[in-house]
Amino acid sequence: MIEPVITAWKGRHRSVSGHQGAYDMREIVNAILYQGRTGCQWAYLPQKSATYYYFATWRDDGTDQVIHELLRRQVRERARRSEDPALVILDTQSVHVAAGAPADTSGHDPAKRVPGRTLGIDVEIVARDPQIKRFVPQPKRWRAEQTYGTLILHRRLVRDYEHHPSSSVSRVYWAMTHVMTRRLTGANTPTWREAQAVAA
Repeated sequence: MIEPVITAWKGRHRSVSGHQGAYDMREIVNAILYQGRTGCQWAYLPQKSATYYYFATWRDDGTDQVIHELLRRQVRERARRSEDPALVILDTQSVHVAAGAPADTSGHDPAKRVPGRTLGIDVEIVARDPQIKRFVPQPKRWRAEQTYGTLILHRRLVRDYEHHPSSSVSRVYWAMTHVMTRRLTGANTPTWREAQAVAA
């Protein structure tokens, strides 16, 4: 699905170190998605220097956003929805930062008493009736929490390990890229419960 984007990018960016074609781009993308899902360190990835190089380069030139936008349009088209939503609501979640993150790139959420960074997403807006005083679930509003729950399945987003906020943003793009490719292909990652059921 994203191979044409990566191939076109490689055609425009010749290797300055002489490694043109030495790395399988599919494996580089798989390593980025694997790290996002498992939360492992760069040192434990195969071809760690090449993987980080491509992650940082695609982060800086916006290729991660191009891939995300391509898949987002395909997901909405498959669901027979308009390419762009008509209304949105902003929601935020505070995420703890790791010990190595620079203090000048993080802050403190006094309402939640959480030191860290803020993760923001856009979802469709649903207005609450001010006349109703009791709790009533709002249609579609649960999608914000569902999206956060889906993102937190990617362990690299459970805590903000990145030194640069732009890397944190890129992590969210890659996590949603992973989610959307699974939706479009119908692939499913078995959970530990399913693995235990098969073993039994």
